[in-house]
Amino acid sequence: MHTPTFQTQPPSTAFTRLSYPAPNVLLVTLSRPRQLNCINGAGQQELHQVWVWMDAEPSLRIGIITGEGRAFCAGADLKEWDQIASSSGPRPNRRLNTSGFGGLSRRRGKKPIVAAVNGIAHGGGCEMIANCDIVLASPSAVFALPEVKRGVVAIAGALPRLARAIGRMRAMEMALTGRNVGAEEAKAWGLCNAICQKDGDGLAVEGGVVQLAVQWADEIGKYSPDSVIVSKEGVELGWEGIGVEEGSQRLIDGLWKRIEGGENMTEGIRAFVEKRNARWVDSKL
Repeated sequence: MHTPTFQTQPPSTAFTRLSYPAPNVLLVTLSRPRQLNCINGAGQQELHQVWVWMDAEPSLRIGIITGEGRAFCAGADLKEWDQIASSSGPRPNRRLNTSGFGGLSRRRGKKPIVAAVNGIAHGGGCEMIANCDIVLASPSAVFALPEVKRGVVAIAGALPRLARAIGRMRAMEMALTGRNVGAEEAKAWGLCNAICQKDGDGLAVEGGVVQLAVQWADEIGKYSPDSVIVSKEGVELGWEGIGVEEGSQRLIDGLWKRIEGGENMTEGIRAFVEKRNARWVDSKL
């Protein structure tokens, strides 16, 4: 495990564990395994603060989110919802931050996040995945939007995002039936990038999906942090549904102008010419 030096103070956490498995990489582990890592109101605020901190901390370039135990995240804490509904006192505001469920489902952050889906990803857990930048799955991963079975709705951003990512009919199937989608089917649909390997007994190899996610994140973290941020933004502009040319021009007029001819671009070109590894500096974007 890497021992980092930060320029900013990490937020205190009660429902998640923060660790640093490789240079420039933040691993966030949801840690309510007995509750299948469902997220309550306090956990929502905590995760929002974690991702805001990651974007602000110069030494961190990419994040990973996973769950402890057999679930990635089973969604919202419906027992908490029931207690709130049964209470005679004033009801707290149940609305999420603008970044959405788990600080992720509507997040517009600048640094990429990899989902390491280790098991059950239901409801809000699936909504978070729909807005992650890379999705890796365990062979036992299960994706579902079961809200219709509970009289609620997946309003944290997944419905329009899934329609774009996997197509209208498949998104409708998930939203209206609430059925489970396994890892292989999710990969075929385009809901995840890769599935971690299985051993001879059909089980995930040691380290499993988190190990695979660290490998991906470590590779991305070795590249120019400026280029990663601007490349992510370019894809996001297309994701938002604006025209191709408008999105391209926004990127050129925006973040590209801020890195063109900068330290990392100059270093990357020089390292290529000199046939050596580039020595990147932390992004100032």
